[in-house]
Amino acid sequence: MELTVAGLQAAGVPGDVEANRAQLRVAATEAAAAGAGLLITPELYLTGYDIGDQVRELARLDLTGMVRQIAREAGIAILAGIPEPAGDLLHNTAILVDERGDVLLRYHKTHLFGELDRRYFTPGDDLVGMAELHGVRIAVLICYDVEFPETVRAAAERGADLVAVPTAQMTPFEFVAEHLIRARAWENQVYLAYVNHDGREQTLEYVGRSSIVAPSGDVLAGAGHGDHLLLATIDTDVVARARAQNPYLADRRRDLY
Repeated sequence: MELTVAGLQAAGVPGDVEANRAQLRVAATEAAAAGAGLLITPELYLTGYDIGDQVRELARLDLTGMVRQIAREAGIAILAGIPEPAGDLLHNTAILVDERGDVLLRYHKTHLFGELDRRYFTPGDDLVGMAELHGVRIAVLICYDVEFPETVRAAAERGADLVAVPTAQMTPFEFVAEHLIRARAWENQVYLAYVNHDGREQTLEYVGRSSIVAPSGDVLAGAGHGDHLLLATIDTDVVARARAQNPYLADRRRDLY
């Protein structure tokens, strides 16, 4: 099975949901016209990530409804980063909806990074979010989650063809975007889509450098800085061949772990 995936690297407008919703609508329309069946946004894209206490107020909006409406209008599945209320705190969430606007999964970030995350968010309890879209098995992680090898390995063990990662990767951690993402794809024989913010938000300067990487570790689509719409095709047959040719998963000494 094949699925063309688009990744929206964008600075967005911190704290301006209407502006970000408008940009998402344009990107969804362009991605669908280019033949994509899935559009991935950065982490907390609709609100912005480093926006202070404003995130609490914006989380009360019907952000899920906005994503569902755009997906239906454009006829494309969307994986979008949003904050969601969770008691006195929030979840840092990635919501996947199909082209009809039906919710396929909600994944809550499990590994919180630094004081900013811990001030506003509570961690999720599921190591990996999994859903199937048009015959392609998609695992979802958020930002810091992918930096733990166990998360991507768990996704591969559950049969993921694609690991989709909305992120808000900032300086001075360019190494993650430039090198670690390719290694994660190679060592697990999965496609990996790492979709980042660009620009600045309060204390953070984002590194951009979004990419969609093949199981071989080759970058199929990549960006430096600026707003970009990345496009690449996921092929489940390529995943199967990669696992036969590079049998890390089969050759592990589970008895020693």
